[in-house]
Amino acid sequence: MTGIVNTAQAEAWNGYEGEHWASHADRYDAVNNGFNGYVLDRVGADDRVLDIGCGNGRLTRLAAERARSATGVDLSGPMLATARAGAAEVPNVTFEQGDVQVHPFAEGGFDLAVSRFGVMFFADPVAAFANVRRALSPGGRLAFLCMTALSGTDLGKVFGAMAEYLPQPTGPDGSGPTSFADPDRTTAVLTEAGFEDVVCTRVEADQVWGRDVPDAARFIAGWGPVRHHLGMVDDATAAKAKEALTAALEPFARPDAVRLRGSAWLVTGRRS
Repeated sequence: MTGIVNTAQAEAWNGYEGEHWASHADRYDAVNNGFNGYVLDRVGADDRVLDIGCGNGRLTRLAAERARSATGVDLSGPMLATARAGAAEVPNVTFEQGDVQVHPFAEGGFDLAVSRFGVMFFADPVAAFANVRRALSPGGRLAFLCMTALSGTDLGKVFGAMAEYLPQPTGPDGSGPTSFADPDRTTAVLTEAGFEDVVCTRVEADQVWGRDVPDAARFIAGWGPVRHHLGMVDDATAAKAKEALTAALEPFARPDAVRLRGSAWLVTGRRS
């Protein structure tokens, strides 16, 4: 893979992070599928769709069912292998490995750019979205989902239970999971990148994290950001954090699954 400037993310998504997402594709889809409709409702039959940070390709495939064509782009080789396997029977889907910040998209080659939680990790988000804008036709649209701040959310409560035992990450640096949690910052980035009519709308959906509490706790402990922080403390402290995680999940257990109410920003805009 050539033309990579976001080297730290490329290493992560072609290492443990990407391998974990690829090997648990169905589970991550169970977490995020409830948000699909917010983006897919904007796909038209004549659209050429670009899926930014497409990962395992679920949103790309669903968009292709409604559109003229869909192309997914991601840094992660492991996830793209999963995406291609899942789309083997879908004729109007293609996947490309690349860094969206510098990827040589055909100018004006797409009508709609979408993403499901795949835009929060750019080293230079203005440059990345300016490149996405260049890839859109005049009047082309943008619609993506990104994480809100965790405070006050179900996931925030779960993570907060581990806070006593784990080091806390610093504020947004442009490449973290909640780097677009502030709508004002998001609007400023997209405006600088050349988008107009930017709107951030808070949306919600149920998220399935596991079949029962122990299963959900193991899965969350293996999720890249949590695993990273668990690795920063000694074994005894990590064990206490996992115990706190398990206890925090108990109120969300249902007969069929552990369900949290997820929150996201649906961000829309257009190329002038």
